[in-house]
Amino acid sequence: MDGTTQAAPAGANSQRARLEALYAEMRPHSLFPLWEVLAALVTPVPRSPARAHRWSYGPARDYLLRAGDLISAEQAERRVLILENPGLPGSSAVTPSLYAGLQLILPGEVAPCHRHTQCALRFVLEGEGAYTAVDGERAVMRPFDLVLTPNWQWHDHGNESARPMIWLDGLDIPTVRFYDASFAERLDVAAHAETVPAGDSLRRYGRNLRPMRGTAADRRPAHQPLFHYPHAEWRESLLALAAAEAPDAHLGHAMEFVNPADGGAVMPTIAAHVRHLPAGFETLPRRGTDGTILVVVEGRGTAEVEGVEHRLEERDLLVVPSWQALRLRAETRLVLFGYSDRAAQERLGLWREERLAA
Repeated sequence: MDGTTQAAPAGANSQRARLEALYAEMRPHSLFPLWEVLAALVTPVPRSPARAHRWSYGPARDYLLRAGDLISAEQAERRVLILENPGLPGSSAVTPSLYAGLQLILPGEVAPCHRHTQCALRFVLEGEGAYTAVDGERAVMRPFDLVLTPNWQWHDHGNESARPMIWLDGLDIPTVRFYDASFAERLDVAAHAETVPAGDSLRRYGRNLRPMRGTAADRRPAHQPLFHYPHAEWRESLLALAAAEAPDAHLGHAMEFVNPADGGAVMPTIAAHVRHLPAGFETLPRRGTDGTILVVVEGRGTAEVEGVEHRLEERDLLVVPSWQALRLRAETRLVLFGYSDRAAQERLGLWREERLAA
């Protein structure tokens, strides 16, 4: 070999030239050859453009409060800082299918009432005593409560406390955008009229019980009766599980939030869960097709995603893209909340996980 590049056979060059001429002729008719792109369309494993990324809560909180000095909740409709994945610039997405943002409601404010086809969850990070109202029923929010605003149900947020209220918004905006199925309406008043006392749904549907079907007491939509999952209750259940058995090698102690109507995920497109890792515990690596957003509820530790470490402190947020191996290490007791598109993937027969050895 003399280091020179060998020329392609003349026949190959001629064939390529004829193909390129054919492609150029087809292009104005919006016709394109699958064989040129098939390997990129049907990949042997997922190749998400999203990147693993951690948002430290402190700096994000500071920016959000500064925004609160400059624009009101009414002006903004929703005063939110988008957590945009650095691998998806300009998309307003945290994964290709999900959205995440930090919302601020200041004392005395109301975020106006609207509804939309997008499913949304709220995970409270700071403050106590503000509310989310769904179809006129208020859920009084406390730190680390999970509150749902199911699609096409009227909802507004108000803060009658003396402190700012901050929570994580998780929505399926990119999924709805993919299907070109977005609709939204705004109520002609800022807040929906109160229809029942605050917490009514929790009393009726929150203890694995429900009013007898067909009675007047069974008042919420049959497919989505519960929309408030208080921190005090889910933490008690999670720690009871942790006290009763050893942690799963790949997940720690893990519990899913469920819809009491059918035992499935809390919403059609979004699943939510919590995890507990005892102090000193380290998981084995695991990956799944559902890109996941994690929030540190308690403790500190590290998350290793595809060999890259991310420090975890209380209220920090981490996105783990599809099919990227995650290993968690707990320095102290570590409690995490997470949401993902697993619910939609399971309905479509797409979801898969792989539990890896050390």
